[in-house]
Amino acid sequence: MPASVVASAGSTPAARVTIVLPTFNERQNIQPILQQLLALRDRFQLEVIVVDDDSADGTADFVKELAHGEPCLRLIRRVGRSGLSSAIKEGLLDSTGDLAVVMDCDGQHEPASVAAALELLLARNVDLVIGSRFHPEASIKGLSEKREGGSVLANRLARFTLPRYRHLSDFMSGFFALRLDRCLPMIRQVDSQGFKFLYELLSISRGHLIVEETPLTFQPRTFGSSKLDISVLWDFGVSIIHTLLLRMVPRRAVSFALVGVSGIGVQLLVSNLLILLGFSFVASLPPAVIASACSNYLVNNTLTFRHLRLKGFPLFAGLVKFLVVASLPMLANIGLASVFYTRVASDTLFAQIAGIAVVFVWNYAASSRFVWNTP
Repeated sequence: MPASVVASAGSTPAARVTIVLPTFNERQNIQPILQQLLALRDRFQLEVIVVDDDSADGTADFVKELAHGEPCLRLIRRVGRSGLSSAIKEGLLDSTGDLAVVMDCDGQHEPASVAAALELLLARNVDLVIGSRFHPEASIKGLSEKREGGSVLANRLARFTLPRYRHLSDFMSGFFALRLDRCLPMIRQVDSQGFKFLYELLSISRGHLIVEETPLTFQPRTFGSSKLDISVLWDFGVSIIHTLLLRMVPRRAVSFALVGVSGIGVQLLVSNLLILLGFSFVASLPPAVIASACSNYLVNNTLTFRHLRLKGFPLFAGLVKFLVVASLPMLANIGLASVFYTRVASDTLFAQIAGIAVVFVWNYAASSRFVWNTP
């Protein structure tokens, strides 16, 4: 390896390397990973930062105890904030290294890949090296056939939205090495609610980063379970649309709009059911609009604002706030739809869509501020 990375006998390496490990309930996985990474401190000016989202299994306690005898090991314990992308961003912003490596802490990324990524980063003088599961020389042992197929599809969509990086094979990787001085301004701009930190970073860079890939041996998870769920898939859809819109619309507005589409379906379903039961169109509108608003609130709480998700009594109190905040646009929705139906065209579908269109911006701005307390 280059002398600028690895220390020769009796010398000190010029570059300082920070390894960022985001964790959530990885107590059983992190011990062997840290042992292998800390073995690199004789070859690197090493800093290892564990960013833990207040794990309930003792992950942070183990790291804290180990750090007493390992000065290069640091712990960031996060309470009241969570999420993989935000943990990566926080770890990179707190790094003191010249170079940084980000890797998962579930045992699927081999610590041995760290040196290979750093070697390529320096030897080729690139800005970013991605550990790719789909490199011709990579080995995928840790993905089921279904998960592998999903990852291939996700990468195809990502490649379509990022044409300047079409030579890459794994936009969804959780393993990458980068030069902090060149990437830090873009890291600061990454939306920490995004689907994948790497995809967001590439999108923000608009093709200005020099990027290469190194093959990964992707291992099966030894302990614990995957964090992949419906919210991650939702985030992926939002990220794709956000990029296609050239990032000119806030991410949360994109998510809010997608939820609004589902609310349209709820409103149309309820109004049509009530009409079938003998109610007039005008009489069916109020309960349909309220049902749509309640649906939007619950879905937004689960997906759009999941990192600020309300539970228990605050969930009910938030619904009341949401309905109060949305009351004026709801009345506008009902009024405009009724006027459209009676005076413009007796088409219940277009009448309701006209009413719904009026309320989107108000609902997004007002509910974001007064219900989930975010700008």
